Amino acid sequence: MEVAEEELPSASQQNSSQKNETTPSTEPDLFSSPALHSRFALDEFDIGRPLGRGKFGNVYLAREKSHKFVVALKVMLKAQISRQYVQHQLKREIEIQLHLCHPNILRCFGYFHDECRIYMVLEFAEKGELFTLLRKKEKLTEEETAKYIGQVSDALAYCHDKNVWHRDIKPENILIDGLDNLKLADFGWSVHDKTRENRSTVCGTLDYLPPEMIISNTCSTTVDNWAVGVLMFECLVGRPPFEGPSQKSTLDRIKLCQFNVPLHFSEEAKTLLAKLITLDYVNRAPMASVAVDPWVKQFAPSFKPVFAKDPAPPTTN
Repeated sequence: MEVAEEELPSASQQNSSQKNETTPSTEPDLFSSPALHSRFALDEFDIGRPLGRGKFGNVYLAREKSHKFVVALKVMLKAQISRQYVQHQLKREIEIQLHLCHPNILRCFGYFHDECRIYMVLEFAEKGELFTLLRKKEKLTEEETAKYIGQVSDALAYCHDKNVWHRDIKPENILIDGLDNLKLADFGWSVHDKTRENRSTVCGTLDYLPPEMIISNTCSTTVDNWAVGVLMFECLVGRPPFEGPSQKSTLDRIKLCQFNVPLHFSEEAKTLLAKLITLDYVNRAPMASVAVDPWVKQFAPSFKPVFAKDPAPPTTN
């Protein structure tokens, strides 16, 4: 069930919603973390058109009244979240995204809640999903793809340095702002793990699942690295590399890492793909190295990573 436009509280309901913010939440432990500090209320926003629909609610264009700041307001029903037993997943998503600050990661400015709903105040990315752009253009040039892969890799290098793994990289979870820069979004499957150990978890989207997750239910710390390789291929070709006529055939191809690289790919692109889409998950290319890869530098020379640095030259004795 999705949140319909008319399910947003009316102006008269907003005042009672604010009062509810000062009373204990009925959601167990969902907002008990001191890191999840609420500093907004619904009557501080003018609500505009819907931007998209999700599993637990809708996203609306909104304007903060005091400073006229435009945001995306994600509205989720508490009842639906409870029915799906994802309270702790949502708490983790908010907590992680509040602490991330990188130009290619969609900012979460805060959250608030009333009796029935949870609201996330997010950065507004004017051009929408990368998925929509791919459907419109069918495929991207190497120049466009190199810029986007450089940006998403730099964002993930920053995340990984903070022991955060996204675990659901795909075109639907990447947005584009008005300046044509990528914004990594939707941290619903993300995890913060200082141990950097593999997990017994299956998560993500079929076409982007890594082979180790299918074969042994192992979520490795290079799950994002594999997904960036799949994303790179899909941007250049217009479809994922392992797409088959059935779910089983797709899974079989992933397990064998069986895909064909088009002949028109540059040698630099082929080399980088081989470093990312590989069964050897321990040695997949780190995101920081992808952001400064020769392919990215050649086809997106104006891109300058914010986090990743070129490796230091070898010292001579």
